Order: sequence, then structure tokens, then C-alpha cells
Amino acid sequence: MMLFFYEKQLYFSVRHHLKMVRSRLFYNSRLKFSSEPKEFKVNMKNFPLKNIRNFGIIAHVDHGKSTLSDRLMEFTGNISKKKKNEQVLDKLQVERERGITVKAQTVSLFYEYKGEIYLLNLIDTPGHVDFSYEVNRSLVACQGVILLVDANQGVQAQTVANFNLASSHNLEIIPVLNKIDLKNAKPEIVSNQLASLFGFNEKDILQVSAKLGTGIEDVFHSVIEKIPPPTGDINQQFRALQYDSWYSQYQGVTCLILVVDGSIQVGDEISSCSSGLSYLVKELGILYPEEVPVNELFAGQAGYFKANIKNPKDTKVGDTWFKKDTTVKPLPLISQSKPMVFAGIYPSDQSKTQDLRKALEKLLLNDSSVSISMETSSALGQGWRLGFLGVLHMEVFCQRLYQEFDADVVVTAPGIPYKIKIKGKSNIKKYGSEEIIISNPCKFPDPTIVEEYFEPMVLGTIITPEKYYSSILNMCMNRRGEQKNITFLDNETIILIYKFPLGEIIMDFFNELKIISSGYASFDYEEIGYESTFLKKVDIYLNGKIVEELSLITHASQVEKVGRTMCLRLKDCIDPQLFLIAIQACIDGKKVIARENIKALKKDVAAKLYGGDVTRRMKLMQRQKEGKKNMRMVGNVQIPKDTFINIIKR
Repeated sequence: MMLFFYEKQLYFSVRHHLKMVRSRLFYNSRLKFSSEPKEFKVNMKNFPLKNIRNFGIIAHVDHGKSTLSDRLMEFTGNISKKKKNEQVLDKLQVERERGITVKAQTVSLFYEYKGEIYLLNLIDTPGHVDFSYEVNRSLVACQGVILLVDANQGVQAQTVANFNLASSHNLEIIPVLNKIDLKNAKPEIVSNQLASLFGFNEKDILQVSAKLGTGIEDVFHSVIEKIPPPTGDINQQFRALQYDSWYSQYQGVTCLILVVDGSIQVGDEISSCSSGLSYLVKELGILYPEEVPVNELFAGQAGYFKANIKNPKDTKVGDTWFKKDTTVKPLPLISQSKPMVFAGIYPSDQSKTQDLRKALEKLLLNDSSVSISMETSSALGQGWRLGFLGVLHMEVFCQRLYQEFDADVVVTAPGIPYKIKIKGKSNIKKYGSEEIIISNPCKFPDPTIVEEYFEPMVLGTIITPEKYYSSILNMCMNRRGEQKNITFLDNETIILIYKFPLGEIIMDFFNELKIISSGYASFDYEEIGYESTFLKKVDIYLNGKIVEELSLITHASQVEKVGRTMCLRLKDCIDPQLFLIAIQACIDGKKVIARENIKALKKDVAAKLYGGDVTRRMKLMQRQKEGKKNMRMVGNVQIPKDTFINIIKR
């Protein structure tokens, strides 16, 4: 059978299709349909734990996760083959525009295998390292994963990181090679890579083409046979783990949960372990991939509930839900993300501060990996200091603010957190601790009271073809990288392990790596703590006035290079005025390390003269010079809002 889902009315029409041998699945007593158009009804009680599988798809960027999800949904009838469904689970506008997945999405599939109907809860996860928290959060609700690898590109850096992450959660891992239909596909070589790196048996590695639908049945069979059912007890008190949420203007917060024990139905009153507040369940449902209401959810099943929760702060990812007036043991918390990049976000118009506050609260509900704190700027007014997992994460977050909430914001130059050790009892008392974390350059302490500086370090993994090795080696040395290991994956591929200062790789390391390697190299990193270093604060002055929002912290060996780069960038970004603009980069107060001038716009005041005494010409020129000098003293230099990010890109 082929199902056509009417989104607004949640209707399906059933049409015969000769190729769908499994059509009896949808006439089974557990899935009931009447003559069209009729409502989609699912009796969730008829899916015991042994017939439930919760799994995710993890892979490097552009290895075909979303396309494989489309084929799985087509195969089970969730979406129609007649419509051109491409990346159906990439629902956000920013995902469509950028062509990447930034938000994990869940969908429930019904599949018949050996006479039994199985409920398969699939989670499609992002592939970029900046959204690794989405992957980590999703894997908490899974018992297994599909490790998808492009048969053309082979094992890449994020493939290794995802394998290690799935292994840390003790999940069953099913290796799958995708894009075997491509002309340059090399499944034998990539299978050898998977076997040598991760210890897979080459006979157990599935080969599929998500684009053409080849091998999809084998994926379903492996998921059912190899991934264990969820653990839980339907006879215990109700407990559920919230692993995602989003906000609707009219229905409030929608919580996506995994029922661990017991059951829940519409009309139950449930409580939150984190807030202690209780709510009446107004609606329960599953994602198909759109919302489909059901009457009950049972142990092992994933779905959503709506309870008229209006305040986004009253619920959070990792929360445990239970029925009111019962006592349960809270579920283990989902490990919190560690922000790697910090930036200030301000409304472009201070009269819209409250609107931006509400927009941030709602978006943070859907992206819990972002940290937030209040801050104030003399130039930009009241705003917030946000912590992100990377610069791409920051750019996507700001783009979502604009697209989903119409919030026009100014973003300051991103920076990373540094650790500083203070000396002197009075200074320690002032800062409240001997060691402080500084993520805002404006709060950088006076160097005279600093005993030692520390910068965050990361362990980076680069997987590259051998012919680009020398170029990448030079790039890593220029980034203060320290080689830790080198491994030959096969005759053509090398794995490099480097230790980097986080500040050297956070901004444009990916771009430079892709340029050097013609797009073939990949990179992933993990935090490994702080190491002692020597830091300097670089301040930017425009006509002698400091612009605190452009200040940044860098390694002492890089100050002249960074100062020169920032001055040149500002010279390109700032429009000329009627007066001279002096751009200066300074350290240690006002020690100038770089300077650029933006020449004043000039008018030929002597154009009206035609001969005569030269003193008349000189008088007009002198009067113009004095006027421009006065304008420079009182004039304000307008800085474009996108300048804060652009000036520190190499």
C-alpha cells in the first residue's frame, strides 16, 4: 500500500500498488484504516518491547544520512514516492539553504518482518562537528546506530568521532556503505578501512544506494536482528526522558520523550523533576514524520506530548517526567555541552531588547547546547553573551533567529575561553578566585596582576590523501600544531593526530584545509584541557577612541600579525567619511603595533577658480583642512554589523 498523509487533517488515503507486497501490514488489526478519506489510527499498546527498535543514523557530512532516511520512510509508506521527497527530515529553512543537517529529527516507522509488525523509531542526526551535541543527545534515546560511510569518500574524521561516541554509549553499531552506485565508488577499499579501523567483519558491512533504494530491505533486517529492544518495564511507575523540545506560539512547548517505564495517556497529570511543576497532558502523539496524535504511549516508545507549557524555562532537555503524586528515581542526566566559542549578541535596535529576549528563550529550548548570560556594552547597549560549539554553530543560530523570529541582531567577534591565574591576595579577593575564566576580552585583567595564562587545547584528527600531506603539514605548523601520531590507513590515505591551540583552528581552519586538499581532507577535534601560554589583548582604536567590541585575545607571538590583519579588514569594511579615519591596533595600553588610514572624501574647492593669485587657492585649501580636522574630532565612525566577524577571518 502507499500512504498519502494529509498534513492538516491527519488523513491517509489507501491506494493499491502491485509492487508493495507488504500491503497487508496496513490492514493488520494493529494499524486500522477505513474507506478513504479516513483517520490514521494506531493502537500503541500492541507494540511490546520486543517489537520496538530505537536507532539513529550517524555519519560524516554529506555521506547521505538524510537521503537514507527518505528511502526508509518511502519503503514503509510514511511518504509518497510520487512526490519528489528530498531530505524530508531537514525541516528548517537554514538546513535547506545550506544543504546540511543541523537539527536531529525523529520519525516512527512500521515494518513487518517474519509475520510480526515492528515499531522502528529513527533519529536522523547532523554530521558536522559543531553539532555533535545533537548527536550525543539523540544517542541517549537509542539502543543502536547505523554508521553510514560514503563508498566514494571512505572513512573520514567525523566517522571516527561518531564511532567512538556510539561506543561510549555502548550501542550496537551497524556499518553501512552508501553511494555504491557511483562510478568512482570503491566498496572493497572502504570495507577494508572499516575492518582495520573499527574491527568490523567485512561480511557484516551492508552496501546500499540511498538514492536508488538498493539494499534498503537489508538495512531493516539488520536493525531488527542486531539492535536490541529497549529495556524497561511497562508495569512500573511512569518515567520518561525528554530528549528534545520546541516551541509553538499557540500550543506552547512540545516535549519529545522516550518512555522508559510504565505508560502515559491523554488526561494524565505529569510532573517535571527539574522544575517540580505539574501539567495536564492535552495531546500525545508520534512523528510520522509530521505529528500524528495517539491515545497512549508505553515503555520503550518515543513520541511527543503537549501540556500547555507556556514558559520555555519550565522544561529542558534531559528532564525526567513522572506522574503526579508518584515517587520515581530520576533518570541519568544528559551530559552538558562545553561551549568552545563565545560571542556577544545585541539587538540592532535597543527598543527590541525584550523581543530578542523572548526569541532567545524559545530558540534555546530547541538548541540546548548554547549557553547564555547577560552583558552590557557602552556602544551596543544591553545584550547577551552566548557560548557555541563552533563558528558554524554560531552563524546557524543567528540565521535561525532572523528566519524564525525576525530578530535582527549585531554579533561581536567570536572568541574562546581562556584561564588566567591571578596573583596578590587583594586581587584574588576582588575576582573571587585564584583562577578565572575569561571569554570576553573586555574583562581581560591588567597584565601586572596576572601570574600565568592558560589557553584551551584540542586533539585534532585529520584524514587526508597522501599527496596532500606536505601542504597540510606546513599548515599545521603555522597553526602552532604539534604532531602526536601518523597512521597509514591504506596505500593512499593518512590519519594525522595533532594537538592544536583551540584559537588557531576555530575560525577558518576547515576552509583552509579544504582548499589545500581540494576538498578531500576531513577534520575533527576534541577538547583536552588547558596548557600554560603567554597571551596579549589587542585593542582597536578608531581616531583615538577604543572600540571594545573589536578587542580580542591572542597568543603573544601572533599580536603583530593579528593587529595588521584586523586593521586591513577594517579598512576594507568601513566606508570613507568626510574626514580622515585612523585605525590602530594597540597592546599594553596604547602601544601601537599596526595602523591604517582611510582617506577622507575630498571636494575640489578650488575648481571655481580660474587663474588669479595663488594665495586665494591656498586660503580655500586651508579652510577645508581646518573643517575636516574639526569634523574628525566630533565625527562618529559607523561600523557595519557584519564587520565583527569578518575582520578576524584570515
